[in-house]
Amino acid sequence: MGREAQCDCNWSGVTARVKALIEPPDLILRGGLHRRLPLAALANVRVEGELLCFEFKKENISLALGKTLAPKWVAAIAAPPVTVAKKLGITPDIDVRMIGNLDDRDLEDALQAARAVKVNRSGDLIIARVNTRQGISAALKSAAAELAGGTPIWFVYPKGPDHPIDEFDVRSMGLDAGLVDTKVASVSARLTALRFVKRKNPQ
Repeated sequence: MGREAQCDCNWSGVTARVKALIEPPDLILRGGLHRRLPLAALANVRVEGELLCFEFKKENISLALGKTLAPKWVAAIAAPPVTVAKKLGITPDIDVRMIGNLDDRDLEDALQAARAVKVNRSGDLIIARVNTRQGISAALKSAAAELAGGTPIWFVYPKGPDHPIDEFDVRSMGLDAGLVDTKVASVSARLTALRFVKRKNPQ
């Protein structure tokens, strides 16, 4: 998850109360202002007193984060973006089992970091690309033995409201299957993901 804070935002002289979030690759403002700003497009990022200040498309913007948070946010904005492979825990020493269609370039690039990608064989990590509740159910059934043994699974599904499933559907079906969600990750502009593992003490 990215950093987040409730703060006052001054946007070229207009002040509004916002919830600010760093969710790479974007800085997101919600509340009194609704903006999604690519981190790479922020210029002259700096601390001025208790303010995080920057420029975006010739607009001067500041967030009143306080003396403690402002420097940390400057460092977070300047840090190299986290790769999708790192978000998903894909490393050169693991095998990934892929369930479903590989239809996203960012996800495909992330899988390049694995030692091997398998379709019908078990792995150290499971990636299930799903679009429907039926797809989630089929993935759970296909990977039942691995999940029972503690292998983690990422359900990768479309972002936004205009799709057959959302985060609630994915989470509830995972929980009903005896799993617990442990992480969320943005995969691409169109896909997000939830990670599950076997619940340690199922009721």
